[in-house]
Amino acid sequence: MDFGCGSGTYAIPAAKIVGGQGRVHALDKDKEALDELMQKAESAGLKNIERMDTSGELGIALADESVDVVLLFDVFHSFYFPQAEDRRRLLGELYRIMKPSALIAISVWPNLIEPGTEDEIKNADFRLDKEVSEALTNYSKDLGTRSILNFRKERYVLSLTNQSRRRQYEQSNRNYGSKF
Repeated sequence: MDFGCGSGTYAIPAAKIVGGQGRVHALDKDKEALDELMQKAESAGLKNIERMDTSGELGIALADESVDVVLLFDVFHSFYFPQAEDRRRLLGELYRIMKPSALIAISVWPNLIEPGTEDEIKNADFRLDKEVSEALTNYSKDLGTRSILNFRKERYVLSLTNQSRRRQYEQSNRNYGSKF
């Protein structure tokens, strides 16, 4: 899933990588950018991109443990999510849809990673797997080299703490209701 995919800078190459047997869920609230993405996909003969329009709610209309990789590039910061609670809810929703062995990749631009962001992610039951710095795609060469933090889900251990977190997460989602 490419969360905040825009016009497809990463969704298009991801669709090529996963091929005909894979699927890329491309989620964004910018309908014009999604239109552009789908036109690019059609021009490239890609039929494995699933468009996911949203109005910005923090629920994702995908089944639990259904996603192998989440791309969270250039969106996990206070410009898009000014409230820490919203970032926590987003991480909880991503945790929910990710398979146990799934990877979440977060791009980091200089001066965009905010103090405490890595701790926020770790506190949401993710562990840092590795950090890499490189140009991500041919489409993004002009964006230069960037740092990418790769996190994995911590093994879900059913403890009183995790049960309590799960109940809090489910309760907060019921309170906010709508889905992407």
